[in-house]
Amino acid sequence: MTEETFLVAQDVYLKAGVHIGTKHKTKYMSKFIYKTRPDGLSVLNLQEIDARIRVAASFLAHYSPEEILVVSRRENGWKAVKAFGKYTDIRVFAGRYPPGILTNPSLRNYTEAKIMLVTDAWPDKNAVSDAKAVGIPVIALCDTNNSANDIDLVVPCNNKGKKSLGLFFYILAKEYLRLRGAPEQEFNQEEFTPE
Repeated sequence: MTEETFLVAQDVYLKAGVHIGTKHKTKYMSKFIYKTRPDGLSVLNLQEIDARIRVAASFLAHYSPEEILVVSRRENGWKAVKAFGKYTDIRVFAGRYPPGILTNPSLRNYTEAKIMLVTDAWPDKNAVSDAKAVGIPVIALCDTNNSANDIDLVVPCNNKGKKSLGLFFYILAKEYLRLRGAPEQEFNQEEFTPE
C-alpha cells in the first residue's frame, strides 16, 4: 500500500503515534504487529490500521447516527469522542458507562442502539457486555495488550494516547460523513485532540 492510498499522510499517522503499542502483546493482537522496538514497545502495522479504519467507517456508514453508540471510559478519548459526536450527530458516552443502559428499559438513561464502538474493550467492558446481551455488533480500538473477546471488529491502534485517539476519531468522522453522502463540513484535527 502506498502513502497515496492512506486516509491521511503516513507522517500524520506517525506523528500522532497511532502505531505505537505497548510492551505487552496478546496472542490475538500479534498478527497486527509489524515489529518490536529495542525498548520493547511493539509497533503496529500502519497498513493494517488504515485498512481497519476504512472497514470500521464502511460498517458504521450502514447505520444512521441515532443507531450508533460510541463509548469511551478512557479520559484521553473524551474530547475526541465528543467532537466526533458533534460533527456526526452520533451518540457518545464519554466517562463512566453505567451498566444496563442498553438492557434495562426502566432506567431513565435507557437507550437503544444497533451498533457500538468502544475506545478500549477493557475499561469499556460494561458497555461491551451490554452490547453482547442485546446482540449488537461491537467495534473496538485495540492496542497490542488487548484481547478480542466479544469484539466483532478490531481496529488495531494506540488506544491510550490523546493524539492517536484524536486522529482516529477525526479520520472516522470524515470517512463516516463522506460515505453517508453528507455535505462536506469544515473541521480540523485539533478539535479532536486535547492540548
